Amino acid sequence: MKAVGDITADVADRPAGPVRIALLGAECSGKSTLARALADRLPGVRVDELLREFCDRQGRTPAREEQHGLMRSQMERESLALAQARREGAAFVVCDSAPLITALYSVELFGDHSLLEPAFEHQRGYALTLLTAIDLPWEADGIQRDGPLARARFDARLWRTLRDRGIAFTPVEGTGQRRLALALDAVRGLADVRGRARSRMSYNRLAR
Repeated sequence: MKAVGDITADVADRPAGPVRIALLGAECSGKSTLARALADRLPGVRVDELLREFCDRQGRTPAREEQHGLMRSQMERESLALAQARREGAAFVVCDSAPLITALYSVELFGDHSLLEPAFEHQRGYALTLLTAIDLPWEADGIQRDGPLARARFDARLWRTLRDRGIAFTPVEGTGQRRLALALDAVRGLADVRGRARSRMSYNRLAR
């Protein structure tokens, strides 16, 4: 099995620059904890969830008309993180949630489907999508926590949406080190796939 340093080495020499890893999940499913641990371990640049910051700052959840701006700002935050990763030579950008979550909450809360298509297009740009399971105890944490039933309903919507749209994802479950180990295994798989693709490219060039 590859060590973490080997993963970074495998990915760092690709011409496209740092790869983005998205962590998706319902509320209180351990996304932020896993994002911090994964970014520290790889290492990589972490993109924090803008929604949480909005709720903490405003003392409320976003209104329907604020959803578009939140999604656009999350995308801009990722762009800044990619630029930082290039400057620092980091191979990974770990995104704590993604614009797709904002778009799906817009559907869930407001019946607004207008953000879905740009969110799907953006989602397909991630090299890897990790989906955090709801096997952790639900705990109220901040203003945007809706409860275990709402969490389960959104989790089902998220799974269904990813499958219906053909967006590949890797579930991660368990607690603590198990979650981190599953996430690292998924990143190792990504590095292996990219390594095989580079080998095929090299072979094709030699065969010409």
